[in-house]
Amino acid sequence: MNGAYVVKCLKREPIMEGQLILLRHGESVWNKKNVFTGWVDIPLSTEGIQEAYRAGAKIQNIPIDVVFTSTLVRAQMTVVLSLLNHASGKAPVFLHEEAGKLKDWSGMYSKESQEGTLPVHIAWELNERMYGKLQGLNKAAMAEKFGAEQVHLWRRSYDTAPPEGESLAMTIARSLPYFQKRIVPYLEKGKTVFISAHGNSLRGIRMHLDKLSKDEVVNLEIPTGEVMIYSYKQGQWKKKS
Repeated sequence: MNGAYVVKCLKREPIMEGQLILLRHGESVWNKKNVFTGWVDIPLSTEGIQEAYRAGAKIQNIPIDVVFTSTLVRAQMTVVLSLLNHASGKAPVFLHEEAGKLKDWSGMYSKESQEGTLPVHIAWELNERMYGKLQGLNKAAMAEKFGAEQVHLWRRSYDTAPPEGESLAMTIARSLPYFQKRIVPYLEKGKTVFISAHGNSLRGIRMHLDKLSKDEVVNLEIPTGEVMIYSYKQGQWKKKS
């Protein structure tokens, strides 16, 4: 048998290590007011803007290949502000992938311009948990009306949904499959992925990465503006300090 052929047959593809950056958006105006927000499209507060800047300083020198975020402005503002001073100098460009004028008319025809941008994919699957009839209502006032135990159940149980809203389990049922189908393939290719999303959609992803039980994930606190970094290699996740 030809020696060169044997060497060629034994040659394997290198094992790629991807890197995942998770960031909960900065404090929103309604976070500050202790109001149930959910899918109400509320922007960052002044403190939330500063949180996004501070998060950006932590990831400033990490090369990033692609960004994913939700449809909600507080997560998208966090993308822009956290990448404003990124060492790459690349500008985030929000991709409009659904049919319509934004998709048809937002093409780039310069290779130089394309190389100076970071693609940002927008996905409703990464949106915050939808709080139904609680949205816009003060959390403390709802505890007085319905009892602290009931409101805690709506907010922190795994399976119980607020009136006409989503449970944590329902939120995870949309965010985690999207993560596995759309985001993990980039990591398998050794890419660095940045996700700016929400407390509950990120809980679902963290449940998978950290192998958390239902009881553990409902007690998982993710502060606004918190950066979490993981490496990914051969299906294994490792959290970095």
